[in-house]
Amino acid sequence: MWQRIKTFFARVQTMSVKAMWMMIQKIHAESHVSRLFILCDMVWCAVHYGVGYLEYRVFGWVYIRGKKRKTFMTMQDNLRVCRLANDKAYLPLFEDKLQFNEKFREFVHRDFLDLRKASFEEFQAFCQSHPVIFVKETDGFGGVGARKLSASDYQAEPSCRALYQELKDNRLFVVEECVVQCEKMNLLCPASINTLRMVTVLAGGKPYLMYTLVRMGNGTKAVDNISSGGMYAPVDENGVIFKPAFCDKTGELYEIHPFTKTKLVGFQIPFYAQAVEMVFEAAQRVPQVGYVGWDVAMAEDGPLLIEGNTMPGYDMPQNYYHLRDEKAGILSRFQEVLGERLEAN
Repeated sequence: MWQRIKTFFARVQTMSVKAMWMMIQKIHAESHVSRLFILCDMVWCAVHYGVGYLEYRVFGWVYIRGKKRKTFMTMQDNLRVCRLANDKAYLPLFEDKLQFNEKFREFVHRDFLDLRKASFEEFQAFCQSHPVIFVKETDGFGGVGARKLSASDYQAEPSCRALYQELKDNRLFVVEECVVQCEKMNLLCPASINTLRMVTVLAGGKPYLMYTLVRMGNGTKAVDNISSGGMYAPVDENGVIFKPAFCDKTGELYEIHPFTKTKLVGFQIPFYAQAVEMVFEAAQRVPQVGYVGWDVAMAEDGPLLIEGNTMPGYDMPQNYYHLRDEKAGILSRFQEVLGERLEAN
């Protein structure tokens, strides 16, 4: 309880009262529950469960009461799993995208260059070999700053040298061969690489798949990140989307993609079984980091890794509109896999 109280006051210090009130208004409009009740319930949930107003809406707690709320994984639960499973000394292997590419080279399946070390001549040769490149920060988050470039536009030495310097000045040190997505995933959204977020936990040396989401672009950007306007949907154990996609930016659910018009519910993710095998193998490469969210893309010949995240989200897999009929969270799955180790941490 003391930890939850500390979390509550920490959130109070950083929260926006205006944003919270706007969220209450949204929830009221959706649920027709009184604003006063929602406000009081939010404060109660913040103190009792350590759940903020954003999570309150995502979890749909205006509709969920009592013991059901205890089935949800909270921020504190997520941090507890991170502390239990992930050794800080090994986190740079995941946090630095170039270190990640080196460590997991056999799963990355694309050429890449480290501009912290590469000479202009090496960069020029890379651009000549790869007509389309993707550049990003070594520690970027949410697709911010990432750019897809046509390297063929920079073949002349002056323009190529200018690009080389521009990327270095903007700390866009990660230069990668652009992933060519398979045609089946292009049906979701051809403008972006639509990735799976596959979360694994390593327990007793054995990897377990905790959940899978598919993220797709909205048709206007080259990234699928939720923070960049993309949307996400849950994927079942057979690789099938089983609920409509949700977009944080609009707050809307989509059974049909608004840009491509592809029917989402019932969509079969290609190469799903191979993707599960791949992340299980990758999960055992650095056993000191046992809780990872793997971003997986599907090329024409199968799955490949984009990156690994050592603090996977706990909110998206518990989106109220994506819950199964029992309307329960995912905490029990982590308790089942980690058992007493989680309770004692």
